[in-house]
Amino acid sequence: MPVHAPSSPSPAQYAQDKAAASGSSFYYAFLFLPAPRRAAITAFYAFCREVDDVVDEVNDPGVAAAKLAWWQAEVRRAWQGQPGHPVLQALMPHVATYGIEARHLLAVIEGCEMDLQQSRYLDYPGLQRYCHLVAGVVGEVAASIFGGSRVADPALDEGRTRYAHTLGLAFQLTNIIRDVGEDALRGRVYLPINELQRFDVKAHEILNRQYSERFIALMRFQAERAQALYDEALTLHAQLPAAERRAQKPGLMMASIYRTLLGEIERDDFQVLHQRIALTPLRKLWLAWKVQALGRL
Repeated sequence: MPVHAPSSPSPAQYAQDKAAASGSSFYYAFLFLPAPRRAAITAFYAFCREVDDVVDEVNDPGVAAAKLAWWQAEVRRAWQGQPGHPVLQALMPHVATYGIEARHLLAVIEGCEMDLQQSRYLDYPGLQRYCHLVAGVVGEVAASIFGGSRVADPALDEGRTRYAHTLGLAFQLTNIIRDVGEDALRGRVYLPINELQRFDVKAHEILNRQYSERFIALMRFQAERAQALYDEALTLHAQLPAAERRAQKPGLMMASIYRTLLGEIERDDFQVLHQRIALTPLRKLWLAWKVQALGRL
């Protein structure tokens, strides 16, 4: 009797499995979307996970750079009508509908390349550039997929983009606060050098997981900045037209989850050097459902 190899998953299923396996808070917000938008954001997020995994899982920088270069070429091939990788095969049917462009995906790859090229940032504006690529652009694409209107409206697009980039920056700063210890194991310190100096925290103290009152003060400063960005993003959300505010509900779900996580980190007095503080999947689902039910945080 011949033995049949198991069939490969479809591109859509591959993207679904990749997004779900990440355990990310983003995934819980996708669950409440209509099927076409859910398929689009799942495929885009799976792409982001693929390129991010290159940096996190490939130990040889040269090999990682080569893999990212392959992804750049793959994105260009996809926009020429020849997607080869399953996540891009899953994404391409949606790009015209939701205004997703090759430049968006290439920007995410550029942000991952920055991780190979530098492990420190001199100041906050330098860090913002990195956050723009790995989080702001992602938020922009997500907000476009969530968006309530496909009619060209420059004012709406500008307001939605400002909101998305602000919220994306808040998410990324929360990730940086949460992952200080894990990043240190990879030799990376995303906290700006001039802010380490301001609070008299040495990079080697972080790399060696040494807590101090100075470190707690530094982290409190980082959290206050992130909290201010959440406030700003919610103000920008409130300024959107009513239909767009309803459509952007998944962003509010993510904001609820991430802000709750930031609050847990603050209450734990920033004990992030030796552990990863996280919310349970059930709590994330509950927070997302509350926003879905109430329409607000």
